Amino acid sequence: MVQINFDRPIHVHFIGIGGISMSGLAAVLLSRGFTVTGSDSRKSEQTFWLESLGASVSIPQSAANITDGIDLVVYTAAIHPDNPEYAAAAAAGIPMMPRAELLGQLMTQYPTSVAVAGTHGKTTTTSMIAHIMMAQEMDPTISVGGILPSIGGNIRVGHSGSFLTEACEYTNSFLHLTPQIGVILNIDADHLDFFKDLNDIRHSFRLFAEKIPAGGTLIINAGIPEIDTFTEGLACQVVTFGEGCGGYHAEHISWDDFGCASFDLYVRSGNASAADSGNGGSDCLLGHFSLHVPGEHNVANAAAALACTDLLGASVSSMEAGLSGFTGTDRRFQKKGEIGGVTIIDDYAHHPTEIRATLCAAQKYPAQRIWCVFQPHTYSRTKALFDEFADVLSLADHVVLADIYAARETDTLGVSSALLCQKLKEKGREAWYFPTFDEIETFLLENCTAGDLLITMGAGDVYRIGERLLGQ
Repeated sequence: MVQINFDRPIHVHFIGIGGISMSGLAAVLLSRGFTVTGSDSRKSEQTFWLESLGASVSIPQSAANITDGIDLVVYTAAIHPDNPEYAAAAAAGIPMMPRAELLGQLMTQYPTSVAVAGTHGKTTTTSMIAHIMMAQEMDPTISVGGILPSIGGNIRVGHSGSFLTEACEYTNSFLHLTPQIGVILNIDADHLDFFKDLNDIRHSFRLFAEKIPAGGTLIINAGIPEIDTFTEGLACQVVTFGEGCGGYHAEHISWDDFGCASFDLYVRSGNASAADSGNGGSDCLLGHFSLHVPGEHNVANAAAALACTDLLGASVSSMEAGLSGFTGTDRRFQKKGEIGGVTIIDDYAHHPTEIRATLCAAQKYPAQRIWCVFQPHTYSRTKALFDEFADVLSLADHVVLADIYAARETDTLGVSSALLCQKLKEKGREAWYFPTFDEIETFLLENCTAGDLLITMGAGDVYRIGERLLGQ
């Protein structure tokens, strides 16, 4: 394994530099004096931004981009040995490492490191923690898996010993990390093109928990089934959060007209710093908090963020200010605009659990009808969770389906959006399938009326439909 000496900058080349995590790592290396080059399939806001910081970006990927003088090549999980740059680097004998390994090595440079894991909610919870840390003036370095308006992108280069990042389970990337504080939000069956089944996923999350050293802390959702599987025998401290648990839990929840919660957060004495008041296991009120992102799932995300920042020593006033100032990240129940009295929201939800959370949040929104334009993401996920998709999409009043976004896959596995549409109709739901975005846009313009809420949903490029309707 290549070991980077961060005090001696070298030339690093990123294959897929425009990716949300890759671009963040490239920016951190640039701030440390490294020479950074990279390539991607197309120009993007991320590649333009990196070029403004001093990176050299080539479009498209080509073996010719692997030049003399490159000391290390970093690649994402989506890059395979048949990629021309990967093959050229391997043939040239240039040291190579996956993105997650670089992230893991970088984290060792920070005495206080936080990694947020979970099948859902990583970006939102990481962003909530980031807001509180900044309100506390901790000056953290932040790597988040989405665009966070308050930091002007997906990366913030701080000048303290604090590092905050998401920890992705896909291809077991998070097992390269050794955070001082690890957060597990939830564990569901997903990425079944890599994991064999839910038990395989649970095993990986147990290994992630074991990466937290003695003296560190695991913050875990008490509602995860058979939680002892993940906590028993760990060297680190364990702190829980969630409804009905003995750790950090919300009570007296109320909702505003847009489905955003206010709540009291209580902590069991001895569970964490703020609760350590010596009153024998009673619940202590940490504070009253108000959110400006909708949905019950965000109460749980906020509880995790508050547990983490309480352990980091943030004041209650910083917690209140940080959460109050957080209005979401791009593509997480993001209001894009209004047209003809129709409110257009975009959301990244692409797993049944995420879709349920988003549509339940939408039901608290002041809307006449909920339209969901869903673009399934990958054939493997759609096939494995087909019935679950049909169940949760039924929470919308009307469902419009776009073709499956293939991403890294080529085998359709005999599944399609047309079949999912048929399944929804069999369940008595109003559903339509159109093979092109143009047809979907025409249909929506003809059928949505003032007072409706239109949600474009999925991890692909479905957001373009809303933007085109709004003329963006």
